[in-house]
Amino acid sequence: MVILKQRPKNRCALERRRNRSYSFHQRSSKVCKMRWTLGLGCLTSILGLASAAPQDTAATVYNDAETGFTFSQYQASYSLSGKYLTFRIAVPSDAQNGAAYDTVIQVVAPNDVGWLGLAWGGSMTYDPLTVSWSNGGSVVVSSRYATAHALPATYSGATYQVFKTGTRSNGTHWQFTAKCSGCTAYAVQNGNQKFLNPKGSNRLAFAYSGTKPSSPSNPSSSFSVHDVFGYWSHDFSLAQNPNFSQLVTKNGGKKKREDGKRRMAAVDEE
Repeated sequence: MVILKQRPKNRCALERRRNRSYSFHQRSSKVCKMRWTLGLGCLTSILGLASAAPQDTAATVYNDAETGFTFSQYQASYSLSGKYLTFRIAVPSDAQNGAAYDTVIQVVAPNDVGWLGLAWGGSMTYDPLTVSWSNGGSVVVSSRYATAHALPATYSGATYQVFKTGTRSNGTHWQFTAKCSGCTAYAVQNGNQKFLNPKGSNRLAFAYSGTKPSSPSNPSSSFSVHDVFGYWSHDFSLAQNPNFSQLVTKNGGKKKREDGKRRMAAVDEE
């Protein structure tokens, strides 16, 4: 008896079937495709995980003429079409390792990004999460924290002062610039205090979804599972700003607080 095996009509289709779990790489960053279901405490179910380790240090200097800050910049590839998510960090030059300090974060994302999260400890759990999304002509920044692989709760331990300068939304991208107080020092799972090194490299992570939050005007809105996540080692030594406090004052901004543990900031497009 002869057994016939059907040949795929398209070789690319075969490759897609073989690679239902795949990774995106940019500067050897580990970026993983994964799915999980949010609900009443549902946990993560990982479909795919890249095996390559991230590069020890990944960042470049970015001098922002608009705000005056010197940033350490990392660009993460999140799609096969060559699109990037941009993360920029600025720190005061007098910040010391082993102590808390304020930092300025600037994020740029294409409009097809429904929401974007930055994990300051390089993990979804037990570190401050900066979650952001566009809402019409505004950008919403939501402070979150997770103790399990489920929808992160709003978090009062990190607050944000969003600057009007450096924050906008247009036909292709959205961007925000904000000072974070509470992002560089936090309690980890065992209760010990963790500090980010202002003079060295720190592991950060991102997560993104193409689906917008269910109530985009509400900073405590629920949002869908991430489509892609990745992590890298970000060099803070490139982000030194001797005039950090003056630049914060110069760029202005406003901080909006909600009751309880909710913190948000939304800046309308100028």
